[in-house]
Formats: sequence, structure tokens, C-alpha cells
Amino acid sequence: MQSSKYFILLYLCVFLMGCGDTNSSKQTGLNIKIKSKSLMLGDTLKLSIDNPKKLNITSVTYQLNGKSIDENVALNDITLGKKTITATVNYDDKTAALTKDVTVFNNIIPSIYTYEVVNTYPHDITSYTQGLEFHNGELYESTGQYKESKLRKVNFETGEVLKNINLDDNYFGEGLTILNDKIYQLTWRAQRGFVYDVNSFEKLSTFNYGKSKEGWGICNNENTIYKSDGTEKIWLLNPENLTEQSHIEVYTEKGKIPSLNELEWINGKIFANIYQRNGVVIINPKTGGVEGVINFEPLRKLVKQHDELDVLNGIAYHPERQTIFVTGKNWDKLFEVKIKKQ
Repeated sequence: MQSSKYFILLYLCVFLMGCGDTNSSKQTGLNIKIKSKSLMLGDTLKLSIDNPKKLNITSVTYQLNGKSIDENVALNDITLGKKTITATVNYDDKTAALTKDVTVFNNIIPSIYTYEVVNTYPHDITSYTQGLEFHNGELYESTGQYKESKLRKVNFETGEVLKNINLDDNYFGEGLTILNDKIYQLTWRAQRGFVYDVNSFEKLSTFNYGKSKEGWGICNNENTIYKSDGTEKIWLLNPENLTEQSHIEVYTEKGKIPSLNELEWINGKIFANIYQRNGVVIINPKTGGVEGVINFEPLRKLVKQHDELDVLNGIAYHPERQTIFVTGKNWDKLFEVKIKKQ
């Protein structure tokens, strides 16, 4: 225990550029001052140092999430969400390390989209749908619940199950995506995902999560795999080794969007189901900004009402038909829809 405390203390000393040489805002009275109460994408971040004790400041350097910035910086090429500003202030041959957290919001109001149901197909009412995706015109589905989780290939027109494997009882299946003839399937709280051959369903490998604690939804754009974890964060995974490289945070002009679940990549945007909301948000993958909202709540009234009926979940884009297929947990129907901006 003493050894552990020693190394923690040593680390903090090194990080703060030497014990006794670096002071905090509490000691000096210095604070980072931001000339705006709220920040949006495209705003100019204007920084200065509040110096109530009139210390003789000789230099100040700033960083935003570890990257050097000027005291005035345009928030253009940046992701949304919580950021940390650090300032290194030199005064009287001493140094103060200051920090301040800020949140960057989106700069547009999301567009409202309506939908038209163009076809309705049967869906297995016992499937607790978690992931849905088309590959070469065929529909693949991942389902959840302990002792009931499955990976399937389904004839979407008839509902016939063409291929099926069951997960071990201790795994709760979550989203899936397909890339380079491999299926990537998440589990909920086991911090583990599975990789299968898309044709044989043979399990090829497993992978572990990084900073994301849970697995919810997953999609890809052929270069990057995107993974949700039930929060406002979407993690970017390297398809080669499935490590989490970075993340975006999903925000509107008013605040964050938590409980992001099933994901689908559609024409350069991420479509994300919001758990328990029966709705979908359209996300800019570069910033995390919400650009559109689709309310699918009325669809729930069109399916068989029963005790196990749960929320909307499952989004699959059919590129040849240019339509979106949606269903829900224990829904008896699969809906093919077209969306348009209201």
C-alpha cells in the first residue's frame, strides 16, 4: 500500500512539472476566464486569465483536450460535448497549472423527418431485437436476453429463419454489423464481442471493449466501426484490431442525447435509436451533432399488443431499395419505410 501511494505521488509530481514548482488556482487565485456562457460549434472560444491578486504573469499557454490552442480559437474542426481547457501560467519564476471544463453544443436545430410505410413483413414475435443489418440483400439480426440471445439470417419477406446460432446462456446479445464478410456482434455487460464468418456463422474470434463499459449498437462505414454504449458517446473502433481509437459525443443545440442504442450507417450519417424513446436521431459522424429526428412511436400501435411487447429497436438500410427497415423488441412486424424531411 505504501509503495502504491509513493508511485501515485511521484506520477502527480511529474505531471505537474515538479512538486513545489507548480501551483493551482486555489493557491494563486488565478482562473481561466471564458468570455461566453455557452459555446456552439463555429463559435470563437475567447480565453483570458482572471488575476485578482495582480501577479506578474510573464506567459500563458493554452490547450484544448491536450492540443495547443491560441487564446482566441474558432470551434470549427471539433467534436461536440465536454472538453477540458488547460492553461500553463508562468509568473514570478513560478508556474500555475489551471483547468476548466466546457461543453460545446451543436449549432443547428435538428430537422424533423416524417415516414411512409411502404411494406409490412412478418417478424418473429419472440425475438428481442438488438441489431439489424442487410448484407448482399439478405437480412441479419442479433437478439438479446440471457439464455435467449441469437444470431440469425432471415428472409425478410417471409420471416423464415435461414440460419441461426444461439449464444451461450451467460451472454446477452446486442447490436451487429457486417464488414469484409465478417459479422461483428456485441454483448451487453460482458465487455466482449464476437466475430463470425458471414457465410458459415463460424466464430472466428472475440474482442474486448476498452473504455466503453457496455455494448449496445454497432455499425460501420467500411473504414471505421462505430459502437454505442448506452450513453451519449459513440466509440470509433479500428476494424483491424477492434481497439477504441476515439469517441464522439452526440449533442443537439440544447444538450446531450443519452441512451444511444442500435446504430446504422446510412448515406454518410449515423442513424441511432434512442432507447425507450421509439425514435431515431440522425448524427453527423464528424462532430456528433444531431441533424435530424424521426418519431417512429406510431408504429408500435400497429403491432400485436402483448405482455412482452417492448420498444422500437432495429434499423437496417437496404441500399438497392433505398428504404429503411425498422422493428422492435418482441414485435410481430417488420416495417419498410421511406423518410423525408418535414
